[in-house]
Amino acid sequence: MTDTLSITKLLWSDIAEIYAKVLAHPFIAGLTDGTLPRESFRHYIIQDAHYLRGYARALAVCAAKAPVEGDTAMFVQHAAGAIAAEQDLHAELMAALGSSADAAAAESVAPTTRAYLSYLLATTYGGSYAEGVAAVLPCYWIYAKVGEELLARSSPDPLYARWIAMYGGSDFQVVVDEVLAVTERIGAELTARELEQVREHFRTTSRYEWMFWDAGYRRESWPV
Repeated sequence: MTDTLSITKLLWSDIAEIYAKVLAHPFIAGLTDGTLPRESFRHYIIQDAHYLRGYARALAVCAAKAPVEGDTAMFVQHAAGAIAAEQDLHAELMAALGSSADAAAAESVAPTTRAYLSYLLATTYGGSYAEGVAAVLPCYWIYAKVGEELLARSSPDPLYARWIAMYGGSDFQVVVDEVLAVTERIGAELTARELEQVREHFRTTSRYEWMFWDAGYRRESWPV
């Protein structure tokens, strides 16, 4: 690994352009100015519920592969937290949207959601522990960064403000900081080849994060 740049700084520098495009996306901008159509937000929430179930499985695989007990305990706790978020926050948001969690669960998994989850699960199952951590990291880190930015902007829409508060709050940042600390420790032990694999997975799932918001904005469905 480079002697002058920590792995987390290196990883973030790799996706600086992607993150800038995330912030510029009309889905994200629409959360803070209130212009995001409720239909797009509903689509996003439904797909996020599907996503979090699969993401929890990916975190559980990271827990199983972790070389130290502390990492195992952390990822198990985070997997449980992802399920809790899917059950609690999404139920609350769906109710506010005039629907229910059961109705959301009955709707199909959209193409981008399917592709993102397939990549996550293939990487966590088939790759090393470090590769798995790199693949799941953008969902933690980008959401915390977006939440922090949007919290500073605020939103005139109370429903969108509720969503922003979850990811922009200090409680979520504590969770993210735990994973970043693990990433730093792992990074110190990587060979040059392993580091390139980690960087590639991190870039790829960061792109999927942009695609996920874009799919929500477009209310993506299967073309055939």
